[in-house]
Amino acid sequence: MWASGDGRTMNEDDFTFLASLLKRRSGLALNQSKKDLVESRLMPVAARQGFKTVQALVAALSRGDDALTSAVAEAMTTGETSFFRDREPFERFQDTMLPALMTARRAERHLRIWCARCSNGQEPYSLAMMVDRAPVLSGWKVEILATDISAPAIERAREGVYSHGEIMRGLPLDMLSRYFHAHGDAWRMTAAIRNRVRFEVHNLIDSFVAPGAIDIVFCRNVLIYFDAGVKRDVLRRLSDVLTDDGYLVLGAGETVLGLNENLEPLGYGGLHVKAIHPPPFRSAAIGQA
Repeated sequence: MWASGDGRTMNEDDFTFLASLLKRRSGLALNQSKKDLVESRLMPVAARQGFKTVQALVAALSRGDDALTSAVAEAMTTGETSFFRDREPFERFQDTMLPALMTARRAERHLRIWCARCSNGQEPYSLAMMVDRAPVLSGWKVEILATDISAPAIERAREGVYSHGEIMRGLPLDMLSRYFHAHGDAWRMTAAIRNRVRFEVHNLIDSFVAPGAIDIVFCRNVLIYFDAGVKRDVLRRLSDVLTDDGYLVLGAGETVLGLNENLEPLGYGGLHVKAIHPPPFRSAAIGQA
């Protein structure tokens, strides 16, 4: 079953087995059109694990190696990310979400934010820097939880160390000087910002017990990897932990239409609110220090 045509690449049975395994493990929906992408992602994994070919790696997976399965799942689910990626979600965070929620929470002065697929940490750290720069949030408790399926990604995010190339992708120079210090030939996030974010390993297809209702959920460019059934399940979980006046931020090309009746778009392709009680669309900018 596991022999491939040239001994180096996956045949149809290899790919079918791998696609089924990844669907069970992480909810990924893969078809034959993704075969080249899968092989390119798994060749480095095969090399690190001592296999000469991806075909040999798949054969080992068929024997039920859980650690190897985790390494493969992590390689396939590591997402593209950068500081302040796509800009508009962060602008909406500043001029729409925060003003509305600060008005609604002015008594308790407490906000909870969840980055549901944080990869190496750039998204939650971007939000943490924005919170730190907002003087109107002085005296507020703002909790930022960041999760990812990949344990190595979470460990790297906790360390907060980024290469020069990663720093140059989207990070304003004033934030570099304010929130980073040189770390060898790289840059490290200051402890003050690192301590604003709590990182945990979590698989979105598993149940999630939130530490209280969540006011803002960032879950961008994740649903595109799932089939309709998994998308419905994930959206139901996200909706369940979201406050009635909270916000869900998806990728600009992602939609809840036909998948969840409790959520609806709000003025921007990726911004969503609870359909039962949509807050007004506001644009009152939060000042910066």
